[in-house]
Amino acid sequence: MNTVAALAPALRDAARMVARVAAGRSLAEEFSRLAEEGLETPRAALLDLTHGTLRRYGRVQLIVRELSRRGQPDALVEALLWCSLYALESGRYAEYTVVDQAVRACGLLERWTAKGYVNGVLRSYLRERGALEKRIRASDEARYQHPQWWIDILRSTYPREWEEVLAAGNSHPPMTLRVNAQRVSVPQYAARLAAAGIAARPLGGQALLLERALPAERLPGFDEGEVSVQDAGAQRAARCLDLVTGQRVLDACAAPGGKAAHILESAQVALTALDADAARCARLARNLERLALGASIRTVDCTRLEAWWDGAGFDRILADVPCSASGVARRHPDVKWLRRAADLPAFAARQAAILDALWQALAPDGKLLYVTCSLFPLENEQLVEAFVARTPRARRLPLPDGAPAQWLPGAEHDGFYYALIQKQA
Repeated sequence: MNTVAALAPALRDAARMVARVAAGRSLAEEFSRLAEEGLETPRAALLDLTHGTLRRYGRVQLIVRELSRRGQPDALVEALLWCSLYALESGRYAEYTVVDQAVRACGLLERWTAKGYVNGVLRSYLRERGALEKRIRASDEARYQHPQWWIDILRSTYPREWEEVLAAGNSHPPMTLRVNAQRVSVPQYAARLAAAGIAARPLGGQALLLERALPAERLPGFDEGEVSVQDAGAQRAARCLDLVTGQRVLDACAAPGGKAAHILESAQVALTALDADAARCARLARNLERLALGASIRTVDCTRLEAWWDGAGFDRILADVPCSASGVARRHPDVKWLRRAADLPAFAARQAAILDALWQALAPDGKLLYVTCSLFPLENEQLVEAFVARTPRARRLPLPDGAPAQWLPGAEHDGFYYALIQKQA
């Protein structure tokens, strides 16, 4: 099937997935479901259409609202229009092809009566897009392609950088590698990449930033455990834990295992890795197996100390807590559609409960590294300051890498927050 002929079924499948995301389902769940059922549309095409559409929060919604002459359409037809607008703006297809294939997709979705409506909306967009851009610029959600509450928080928190942060959230993420220091040096692996025609540059530590993304299986030595894919921001964790051979280390929210693996690659430590999700723990085990690394993996909620802790204190604890994921929205664009401002206090309450529980398992003089992939102070600085203020013997330490606690997303890394807290003896 050629690319043009495949667009209608790809739009059909993408519209179904986007409609479910708009109704509250995660995109990862949708891809897992389709993988079990069998994908008719190539995964790469679906990734492009779904991610590209969902990154355009507000923009595609406004365009459909402005051009719809008969009120809000059926949810599936609306999602089809969103996906079709992304396809038009992507420049990958001729305009007439997108319109024709979107109309065909109506039939594949069994929305035959919507064919004329879809044709009319898309043709109106092509005629009126100049005027539409003026209306888009007048709407924060359409212009910046994020929810208004999200924009408001970033604007007040980062008055100089907020527009750059929002632009980064709409971009394609970088692909960064973590070279396994136990197997090969960064210069040696960079030379292997160059020999394979893969351009990359070092970012410090074990990180190499690829000029262009590619499937991990194409990386030299990937199957042999010489390299992993991990964002440079995430690679701060092992560096900031101040690891020493022989320590007892806990990774309390460990799956899928990137930070756990980096810990084991960095020092000879005894690692306990916890996660409440059995499927994610299985993925963690597979990742460690590929790297020939070993850890004690437990499927358990880390706050239920009685279910997993033997009473012996840990020298280092990594608390990479569940969060809004606002710093990695470009990798998970459905987050912008799924999150609500009211979710943030619930995340903060869960994060505080995790900190309170794990603090009990930290040995005297031990260090706990609190990590989120969030940009919101309620989950980060405000939460850590409140924890230190209410917790006896808790002392905030400078981060060993000398970098700021909050990293904003940019061309080289995603958005992460780090805080190192020591339990004074």
